[in-house]
Amino acid sequence: MTMTGATRPPGPLDAGTPLRARVIPREQRPLVAACAGFAALSLILVPLTLTLGWDEIVYASRFGPYAPATPFSAPRTRGVPLLIAPVAAWSDSVLLLRVWLTVLATGALYLGFRPWLRVLAHRPAAVGVAAGLYGTLWFALFYAGAAMPNHYTAMGVVAAVGLFLRASPTPLTYAGIGAGLAVATLMRPNDGAAVAAPLLLVALLGVLAPRSWARALAVLGGVVAGALPWVIEAYLRFGGVRERLADASDVQGGLRPLAAITAQFTAVDGPLLCRPCGADQIRVVATEWWILLPVLVAVGLWAAGRSAGGAVRGRRSSAAPSWLVAQFPAPLRALSLAVAVAVCAALPYLLLVPYGAPRFLLPSHALLALPAAVGLLAVADRARASRALAAALTVVLVGHLAVQLPLAHGNGRIQAGARGDWARVSDVLREQGVRAPCVLQGNASVIPLAYVAGCVAAPRSGPERPTALVLRGGQPPHWARDWRRHPVPDTYATGWTVLVPPRTGIRNTPTDMRS
Repeated sequence: MTMTGATRPPGPLDAGTPLRARVIPREQRPLVAACAGFAALSLILVPLTLTLGWDEIVYASRFGPYAPATPFSAPRTRGVPLLIAPVAAWSDSVLLLRVWLTVLATGALYLGFRPWLRVLAHRPAAVGVAAGLYGTLWFALFYAGAAMPNHYTAMGVVAAVGLFLRASPTPLTYAGIGAGLAVATLMRPNDGAAVAAPLLLVALLGVLAPRSWARALAVLGGVVAGALPWVIEAYLRFGGVRERLADASDVQGGLRPLAAITAQFTAVDGPLLCRPCGADQIRVVATEWWILLPVLVAVGLWAAGRSAGGAVRGRRSSAAPSWLVAQFPAPLRALSLAVAVAVCAALPYLLLVPYGAPRFLLPSHALLALPAAVGLLAVADRARASRALAAALTVVLVGHLAVQLPLAHGNGRIQAGARGDWARVSDVLREQGVRAPCVLQGNASVIPLAYVAGCVAAPRSGPERPTALVLRGGQPPHWARDWRRHPVPDTYATGWTVLVPPRTGIRNTPTDMRS
């Protein structure tokens, strides 16, 4: 019933409301802007025509257009093939695949950080800033259009932790926690397990968040759902979970207690995979994010501790029985949990894996970006009253972009050149009569080289003599000392040589080296 002469307060969808306010809520605009910037920068800095890398070839070759299939080793999972299936199942276009993956990566960035808008409701702009900090890291930009699992693992983890912290969870919230962890575990089972451990501890003990069996079941359900395909494949192909873990450890050089943090520092500006890292050096300028990050995180935790939006100090509640839950403001508890989960996600790579790759730590960077964003905004608030601080903050932010963006472009250029060498080697192989069916051996990048040449990659220590050898530096085995050598011209990386048997007409089928 309407009263004559009464006026109704304007609603959010009234005609007078600006279109952008009706389409994008105010609190989401910084996050949407960060996602748009992430997509734009990745498209500008990393070429969409970049040839598929070694890992990408393994995942894409599960599908007919990218046949023949390459070996699918124990550490790999079926998450990435699921991501690329809508395109790779019917098209071999690298351009189309990278466009599709860039769209997916951008959507994942939005969905990953969006749950934190409620968690940080006192400062929703921090969520967009966090996505911007993460989205300007060179390795996040490089992998935006890549068929690789780490970005999706990171976003699944960030979303799950954000939903885990909801003050009044609903059945949909629990489903979201499970879905986020299922995605993370499907992509990287070890990351899913590393993240689930602290969340289960918090859910069962009531540390940093109220005790909740429902949260614990959501975490367990998500990890089990994500790990199930990996476990089933372990029994079908490897003889069991223990056997697959052992094979995976062997493929990765033997997982064991060690200090691998130097490898991560060495790889901070590339290469994509630092294995081994002895020949590379740590560039101080490239470590700016590692230097900036702990400072901003510390400031962010300090600022969250001063927030008035949390619990009243010393007050207990039946909904929050833990002493820690009752003692600290909600924003501080939330960001502390993000830091704790980030540390747990990073520890296996810092203490067990004998090599480094920047992408391994993407989940940790994404989680740490949240307290770092709160810290950055706290500094920005102070900078309004100080020109010197404002100038210093501007220099830091510009310097951050000046380091990260060229690294994204530079590593894209390096990969374009290095992957182009595979085609150049393949050209020399064809010139020497090596064509499918053929068997290839070598001392570097044998799987992608064999794939591009249409051959099968054979282990270097196998009993069969290959159709051809491809070496980058080094000496051939004793049985190939008299093989004809053909240097590969115009390569990006020097030292490529093709070796073929010393007789007219290439034998395209292998023979036993023991004969």
